[in-house]
Amino acid sequence: MTSVTSTPSRRFNAARWRATPGPFKVGAIILAAHALFAIVGAVWTPYGYAEMGAGLPLSGLSWGHPMGLDQIGRDVFSRFMHGAHIVLLLSFAGTILGMVAGTTLGLLSGYVGGWFDAVTQRVVEAMISIPFLALALVMIIAAGPALAGAPVLIVFVVGLVYAPRITRIARAAAMEIATREYVAVAELRGEGTWSIVFREILPNAANVLLVEFSLRLSYAPILIGALGFLGFGIRPPTPEWGLMISENRNLLIASPVTVFGPGLGLASLVIGFNLFTDGLSRMLGQRPVAGA
Repeated sequence: MTSVTSTPSRRFNAARWRATPGPFKVGAIILAAHALFAIVGAVWTPYGYAEMGAGLPLSGLSWGHPMGLDQIGRDVFSRFMHGAHIVLLLSFAGTILGMVAGTTLGLLSGYVGGWFDAVTQRVVEAMISIPFLALALVMIIAAGPALAGAPVLIVFVVGLVYAPRITRIARAAAMEIATREYVAVAELRGEGTWSIVFREILPNAANVLLVEFSLRLSYAPILIGALGFLGFGIRPPTPEWGLMISENRNLLIASPVTVFGPGLGLASLVIGFNLFTDGLSRMLGQRPVAGA
């Protein structure tokens, strides 16, 4: 009996996988590889990520050091492995924070309207007018030296940088959904604003917001890497990939693999997120707003 029922199920799963958009599948495979690499790197590396004297500095590629050693003899591959989970955790935490703040503010603004919407949108427009990196640097400088390099600050900065753009998307979705009949019925039942926003509007805006989350998540590693490269990211010797590129950029001629390793890791992660987002938007029938 079990074999008879499991065969159609396997056929259905195989058919569903074949019908899945190609970019989604490729992106999912790349992200799964990064996730596995990050899990392994969080619990085991060939050498300690801050261990000096693991070999002769700048000795190049070898079986024991597949990404060579940096100028103080640290194994670059071990640092690269350990940094994988840092990049992913900071990206996810910052994007989730931005989604929670932006979605809440955007849905309320789009539904309530009036002066609340007008004030909210003027603040959002002012923040959006400032480039990503410039806004992030202003926030980090304003936080002061006590919090400089703290993971919680990086998460907060990523979330606050993305929240205004997410607010605009959520607001547009809320304004469209608020005109539908089931929202009017909920108002006639006497439901409050919060109840209507989170029980009626939010579930029906989920597809749009899911694609937006995936899109912002694909940008987060770039922002975090840029902050690390400029010296405003995680404190050394913690091996965030942008910081590793910055530390080894002067070795580009003498030992290029020390830069190419974290650079290719960052690039492949961003490509994986972008392909995943593109496939997800096709599956859900939504178009990601890349320039928002």
